[in-house]
Amino acid sequence: MDLLSVIRRWSFRDRMPIREISRRTGLSRNTIRKYLRSEVVEPQFQVSGRPSKLDPFAEKLSGWLRTEAKKSRKQKRTVKRLHGDLVALGYEGSYGRVAAFVRDWKSDRRVEQQTSGRGTFVPLIFQPGEAFQFDWSEDWAVLGGVRTKLQVAHSKLSHSRAFIQRAYPLQTHEMLFDAHVHAFRVLGGVPRRGIYDNMKTAVDRVGRGKERQVNARFTAMVSHYLFEATFCNPASGWEKGQVEKDVQDGRHRLWVPTPEAADLDALNAWLEARCISLWSETAHGALPGSIADVWADEAPTLMQPTRPFDGFIEYTKRVTPTCLVHFDRNR
Repeated sequence: MDLLSVIRRWSFRDRMPIREISRRTGLSRNTIRKYLRSEVVEPQFQVSGRPSKLDPFAEKLSGWLRTEAKKSRKQKRTVKRLHGDLVALGYEGSYGRVAAFVRDWKSDRRVEQQTSGRGTFVPLIFQPGEAFQFDWSEDWAVLGGVRTKLQVAHSKLSHSRAFIQRAYPLQTHEMLFDAHVHAFRVLGGVPRRGIYDNMKTAVDRVGRGKERQVNARFTAMVSHYLFEATFCNPASGWEKGQVEKDVQDGRHRLWVPTPEAADLDALNAWLEARCISLWSETAHGALPGSIADVWADEAPTLMQPTRPFDGFIEYTKRVTPTCLVHFDRNR
């Protein structure tokens, strides 16, 4: 899935020759042409990950490794000894699997120590068209006379700091995809990279380090718009600090006092117009001029999307003998 997205981005966005893509990926040129001509953005079949015999003992082994890390070199248990102790607890897997787990654990611990000790951070300076940041927030509005809780999607260009907010009743896949459609329309195109936190509509499982099991439909959207999705470390909001600040600033500029509108469409139309007007009223800070001035220089570097992403979600449901289908607590 990730390789297919990379092939499409290299060809359609970076204009890389098929010969060079073949050299980098090891795939034949005919295979690459087939993927590009079919306009496939997600594979038809997915192979589920196979469970490991070590999975029931992973937490126990991690605890042992944390304890051994505090001991002197001569008193530490070897990997062979750890494998023997696991076998005594009922582990039936191979020694190689235990050794691979230990290597990964030590590598992740080394990266964690370097990050916390030396202070490695995401750069705060971005090139035009390089990246955008996305986040959700929760705010209130009066719709048709009723005070309503809303989920607000925030999208912000990292270079020009142009931003757009759009309100939804929930944080579902369909609303996430719709937020991207309108964000790219208002911001003038698609940057080369998107920065996200580990939201459930994008990440199915957070692994060790930077390992992520990304949702299939989210990956299809990334492949469709030809940008690279990167995810922050857990509990590391500073890695997308611009959009985090936009959540705070937007709450004072747009949501206090509580806005009123006839319905959600009218509220979103007001939000879009108000955000665009704020571009001209707000100084960029790091560069001369306002946000609108810097955005005018960045807009030509953004890629124009061909068509909106079809953000549908498929569900497999069982039909009862009385021809009823249960879906989202309804039937």
